[in-house]
Amino acid sequence: MPADLNDYFNKKGGGKKSSGGGSGKPTPPNFLKDFSKKTGLLYLLMALIVLFVIAKPFVIIESGEVGIKATAGKYEPEPLGPGFHVFLPFIQTVKIVDTKVRSINYTTKPNDNIAFGRETGVRNASAITALDKRGLLISIDITVQYRLRPETAPQTIATYGFSWEEKIINPIVRDVVRSVIGQYKAEELPVKRNEIATQIREGIEEQIEKKKGHPVELATVNLREIILPPKIVEQIERVQIAKQEADRVKLEVERAKQEAEKKAALAQGDADARKIRAQGAADAIKIEAEAKAYENTKIGESLTPKVLTLKQIEVQGKFNEALRTNKDAKIFLTPGGSVPNIWIDAKDKEKTTSVSQ
Repeated sequence: MPADLNDYFNKKGGGKKSSGGGSGKPTPPNFLKDFSKKTGLLYLLMALIVLFVIAKPFVIIESGEVGIKATAGKYEPEPLGPGFHVFLPFIQTVKIVDTKVRSINYTTKPNDNIAFGRETGVRNASAITALDKRGLLISIDITVQYRLRPETAPQTIATYGFSWEEKIINPIVRDVVRSVIGQYKAEELPVKRNEIATQIREGIEEQIEKKKGHPVELATVNLREIILPPKIVEQIERVQIAKQEADRVKLEVERAKQEAEKKAALAQGDADARKIRAQGAADAIKIEAEAKAYENTKIGESLTPKVLTLKQIEVQGKFNEALRTNKDAKIFLTPGGSVPNIWIDAKDKEKTTSVSQ
């Protein structure tokens, strides 16, 4: 015990010796004995807290991640989902892997390199070079999006390690692109772009599915650019210009044909109009003639003997009237059908009249 405490207890004890004939040292109070015990427990608790902080036997897994627990270096087959998890320090470890969608941009732009990390999930890689059907060198810019399958993540990491992208995605994408491009001639690539993009996606999916445990899910494949050799580009441009010129000539020929057909249609319309007008006039004449013939027929049918007798009586009356006016008249009878024409020639020419019916 410290000297100051001994002095304190000696003073409090008045220098009295114990009845037992002891050494005469004073006995500390009970509250100090309790304090000493609590201090020991406090030190022990503090030591445990420090050990807990240093060892950190827990992990918090966020959404879009899974934890892979390893016991004595062996990965457990079941992944740890999002949440709080405890493990045994120094015996167990938990590795966190990202299961969100990740992207690789295969690009010809070297200045756009982005470090691949847990936060971004995006990185750039060099463009894929491939040979076409004739051996010409082609560059392909393409973006591939994918994600690690959470349920098989422990087996994938155990098989391929944490650099699984470089062992699964990158070689598959490059091999498939080169295989597809090799089936076409360089000048065919821009024309059959959509067909080629579909073949690349299907090829990548097929190769990933062949991997044991199907470790990766393919999200999208975007064929961004096909970079052709300069000579092929010039050849395609010449073909395009010739095609555009042919299309222009074809359009002009079509317009001329339409204009000719329009003029022919107008001329035919005018001819048809004149024909219709002529036909209308002929029909009108025919109708008029038929009406006149019909009228004459009806008139002829109406000349009955009684009507003719009446007409003769009327003519006779006019004849008698003429004779009364000019008794010296000469009378000439000319055939005029059913009723004759009667000419009266008087001596006085001014009184010459004709009576007809």
